[in-house]
Amino acid sequence: MRIGIANDSLTASEALRRALAAGGEHQVAWVARTGADAVRLCKDLPPDLVLMDLSMPVLDGVEATRRIMREAPCAILIVTAAPQDNVGQVFRALGAGALDVTATPVLLGKSGGDAALLAKIRTLGKLINGTAAPPHAAHPPAAQAAAAPVARMVAIGSSTGGPVALARLLARWRPPADTAAVVVQHIDPAFAVQLARWLAEQSGITVRAIANGDPVEGGIVQVAASDDHLRLTPGHRFAYDAHPRDEVYRPSIDVFFHSVARLWHKNATGILLTGMGRDGAAGLLAMRKAGQSTIAQDEASSAVYGMPRAAAEIGAAEKILPLDNIAAALG
Repeated sequence: MRIGIANDSLTASEALRRALAAGGEHQVAWVARTGADAVRLCKDLPPDLVLMDLSMPVLDGVEATRRIMREAPCAILIVTAAPQDNVGQVFRALGAGALDVTATPVLLGKSGGDAALLAKIRTLGKLINGTAAPPHAAHPPAAQAAAAPVARMVAIGSSTGGPVALARLLARWRPPADTAAVVVQHIDPAFAVQLARWLAEQSGITVRAIANGDPVEGGIVQVAASDDHLRLTPGHRFAYDAHPRDEVYRPSIDVFFHSVARLWHKNATGILLTGMGRDGAAGLLAMRKAGQSTIAQDEASSAVYGMPRAAAEIGAAEKILPLDNIAAALG
């Protein structure tokens, strides 16, 4: 891929150049020292992917990402020093349209930084080129479902632009005591716990990262926190499973939605928010065929209208709504 680097640090830029050269699969299209330069170069010399720092002069990485997605859309990976210390900025950048985040290799303070970056780029390359593996349905053994402590489940899937979309949705809708709200967001597992904390801060709702074996709970929001796939079990607990291993979307929204369609026999609503690719569409269709309510975010309010479009195209969405209208539809 042709990759643009947006970073005002000479040291960091050189580290990124070395990492890309070591991989042997990519070429550096350009280096921008300011966010404004990155916007201009995306227009003049469109790359396949931009490695975007958060802290830059003129325009920071969040605003540069927002303008690129509006004026010259392309794939953006946030690559910045100590991203765990800049959680608010990270999630704003993801909300503006960045696909993922990782730490700058030279500043990791441990070996493996180059490999981690190249692995991220390979994964994004599959999404950009549309070569992601097709969704796989999970098939856990049939069993009698145990009585659930809650009467309703709201299952939410999101990807690119998802953190900010989730924060807006949860600012308008609080799960009642008898309703479980479960979120599967495509995000590096290193940031899943921070996502839960950030959503709690933004919404004032209790938000918890899901541990293997946790029960379904009402009145709170539970968030997938692994790059293994989240499933609902016959006993209405959560389990993580590495299979299917070739699924590029991790955790897979499809895997979770399929498990809800099979094993949750009470009231349920599936919601597919903004995101790149097709993950979640097949699972949402399975939920609809199981008699559960389904909603997809509309194009105008989506940062990236990929997953919701895929759901609309196959008739998976009973309703297609602007983000700010979804809360009212949940009641």
